[in-house]
Amino acid sequence: MSNPDTLNARPLETEEHVALDEDYVLTTAFVEKVVDAADDGDGLRLRGLLEDLHPADVADLMGFLTVEHRGVVVLWLPPELLAATLPELDDGIREEVLERVPHLTLAEALQELDSDDAAAVVEDLEDDRRERVLAAMPDLDRAAIESSLGYAEDSAGRLMQREVMAAPQFWSVGDTIDHVRAQGEELPELFFDIYVVDPLNRPVGGVAVSQLLRAPRSAALTDLMEPINEIAVDQDQEEVAYVFEKYHLISAPVIDSAGRLVGQITVDDIVNIIQEENREDILRLAGVSDEDRGSSISEIVRGRVPWLAINLGTAVLGASVISWFGATIEQIIALAVLMPIVSAIGGNAGTQSLTVTVRALATRELNRSNSVRTFWREIAVGLANGLVLSPLIGVAAALWSGDWRIGAVIATAMVLNLIVAATVGVLTPLTLSRLKFDPAVSSAVFVTATTDFFGFLIFLGLATVVLL
Repeated sequence: MSNPDTLNARPLETEEHVALDEDYVLTTAFVEKVVDAADDGDGLRLRGLLEDLHPADVADLMGFLTVEHRGVVVLWLPPELLAATLPELDDGIREEVLERVPHLTLAEALQELDSDDAAAVVEDLEDDRRERVLAAMPDLDRAAIESSLGYAEDSAGRLMQREVMAAPQFWSVGDTIDHVRAQGEELPELFFDIYVVDPLNRPVGGVAVSQLLRAPRSAALTDLMEPINEIAVDQDQEEVAYVFEKYHLISAPVIDSAGRLVGQITVDDIVNIIQEENREDILRLAGVSDEDRGSSISEIVRGRVPWLAINLGTAVLGASVISWFGATIEQIIALAVLMPIVSAIGGNAGTQSLTVTVRALATRELNRSNSVRTFWREIAVGLANGLVLSPLIGVAAALWSGDWRIGAVIATAMVLNLIVAATVGVLTPLTLSRLKFDPAVSSAVFVTATTDFFGFLIFLGLATVVLL
């Protein structure tokens, strides 16, 4: 394997290549070129292939490579590209990559990042390695990262960047522009607003950079500033994302318990949070842990087995209902063929109600003020669905079995089970939310178990009463 610290003097090879297809996905041919160069230990070719890629595409590339190939590629990434790529990596892959990067190289790369991104990377390091990396960084950068890590993991304090532009109340537009220009490299990499602060460094308003540039130099900031949505440093990141979405924010100041300005959160961070929360909710609804491309087989198995075990228990519960009506099924074999239809349709209908309710809770569209109305709406929908579908299955079952009573039983059972499905689909997440549990975690298992149980019970119970 070549060593990036001992580059040959020959000029860097240039090569025309197409890395992305029309859907912005890395092409198979490009990935194969990277793999071949890594196998050959050709660092110069690797650097030529990667140096023009966007950091997000480099992170995507890492997901297609094996652990060994990642270890080679990461050593040849230019420092600036390495720094910008680290926050983009999946958590599992990032941990593997960080193990391959020398701590001095990592310390240099972290200095290129905003404090929030740097803290997210440092958080993944082992304690002893974290100490070595932080010790190799300048005091100011180290203090910013340590301060960010001092906040709760999912709080605004961990999410915010400490680099922020603020101006005192008595400044004019000219004073502010001159100050911004004088900052040079000290400016935040990305900022949209100038926060106007009082003598105690408490934000009293904000001026958009676009508005600042259009105003005359003599204009006072207090005449231009608009009200701002302040974010508490200990506020949960889901709450922050909700505020950004509701008020269409691009950035917002973060304040401490005394109301002092300590940082800012920008919309690019919120997009990541929204995607992360949506991804977690989707996985949890399926009873799957937070997996990514870097997860090992053992990690995936440990995350899935507990939920499968719970499903096994609920399946046994449903099967026990069938055993109660063994005599009925023995006399009328057609029931064994038809009863899965009732439970399957009920399970799907319950999942529909559950998904809509969980989404409404997550987006704050559902609360105590409209929960009763939402409940009865879903009941009405379940009844309407049953009235539409039950004649279809009723007629089909009657024609197939030659007994109109079997058609009437399955039609009635389907209507009743769809009402049950709508009921548990709404009440389960509402109840879990009231009890301060995440409704996305265990609702699906409970809804499926309930619709199976009552689907079998209603269908076989009615069949016993009507047919025997």
